[in-house]
Amino acid sequence: MGNAMIDLLRTRRSAPPVALAGPGPSAEERALLLALAARVPDHGKLVPFRFIVFEGVAREKAGEIIAEVFAAAHPEASAADLDRERKRLALAPLVIGVVSRAASHVKIPEWEQVLCAGAVCFNLEIAANALGFASTWLTEWYAYDRAVLERFGLAAHEKIAGFIHIGRNPGPREDRVRPQLTEIVTEFR
Repeated sequence: MGNAMIDLLRTRRSAPPVALAGPGPSAEERALLLALAARVPDHGKLVPFRFIVFEGVAREKAGEIIAEVFAAAHPEASAADLDRERKRLALAPLVIGVVSRAASHVKIPEWEQVLCAGAVCFNLEIAANALGFASTWLTEWYAYDRAVLERFGLAAHEKIAGFIHIGRNPGPREDRVRPQLTEIVTEFR
């Protein structure tokens, strides 16, 4: 079973943000990544997701917000702690926040809308890898902190499905232990 898509799915590995170097995607590649990410199953055509792009100095501005919120919650934080928080979105050349806009709907369960946003995250990872980039899908504490999310422009009902960090990592990446199918598959009879 050898074709490009099967090979990509078989070999895809996450790369930590610290290992993601530039150059990042061009403007054309970024537009393609976002268009491909948005091609997901979407029951009711609600588009229960949106994107926030963190690139260039915007990554540092976002890091300042994260560090400020962290410092307010942790007055004992050291300068090194705050520096680590500042760099959260500044390691990879491109970070795309996928926002879940799931909401109550008369016909479409909210859970299906949340799953749609998750599919967007993985489509974005697959598309980035297909274009020759490496990526990782993270959330971290700030993805759940309303003070950070408000300053990133999220509405009260919106949540972060993931921050997809994208860059270049030509080196081999170790695979993690994958579950054995015998442990996770049952057959209904």
